[in-house]
Amino acid sequence: MSISVQSLTKLYGKQKAIDAITFSTQPGKVTGFLGPNGAGKSTTMKILTGFIPQTTGSATVCGFDVVSQSQEVRRNVGYLPETNPQYLEMYVKESLAFIADVHQIHNPAKRIAEVIEQTGLGPEHHKKIGQLSKGYRQRVGLAQAIIHDPKVLILDEPTSGLDPNQLVGIRQLIRELGQTKTIILSTHIMQEVDAVCDDVIIINQGKIVASDSLHGIKEQYKGKSIEQIFIGLTSGLA
Repeated sequence: MSISVQSLTKLYGKQKAIDAITFSTQPGKVTGFLGPNGAGKSTTMKILTGFIPQTTGSATVCGFDVVSQSQEVRRNVGYLPETNPQYLEMYVKESLAFIADVHQIHNPAKRIAEVIEQTGLGPEHHKKIGQLSKGYRQRVGLAQAIIHDPKVLILDEPTSGLDPNQLVGIRQLIRELGQTKTIILSTHIMQEVDAVCDDVIIINQGKIVASDSLHGIKEQYKGKSIEQIFIGLTSGLA
């Protein structure tokens, strides 16, 4: 298993952001991690990437514990957070070179050219990040997440701000990456789940309320779209 989560809980004071959740993911699968705002999605992703510690429970990525082996976890994970932090005064290539240096990538110029091609940044690569549209800034964030060729990608709303044409390209890239990597993808766009996801985890109020393959969850709720299933499970109407 690429990711294994056991009874993971995160407390902020007395509030449980996530409440004893358990799940696992496999290589070659794109898992949609779905839930309403405040359900615990981003908190879970931050724990898996070593940004914050859990309160109780455990999590491993590629067999490495997210707390005691956090450096190994970071080597194996590419992370695109919901709020995409970037150095706006850097040029696109400059920012990618900086990230490549952090990861000590061999032949960085070649790898930078590859990720620019993969993410469709070619027309804008000569600009400063601060001059880019939100959609292209998101592409830079995705390029930074994949530049070290990680085994696991954790993407928190990766298509936020993209126009319909850009959506097609990024979704296709996610599908291609998902053939060889483990991807956890958070999104509020249910069409995106149908387009790119193999498995689905739905979280509500810090607890997992559904976990299955996309086909399996549709079979369980026959006649309903993934959007109808999501609304039912997160609004008490299922």
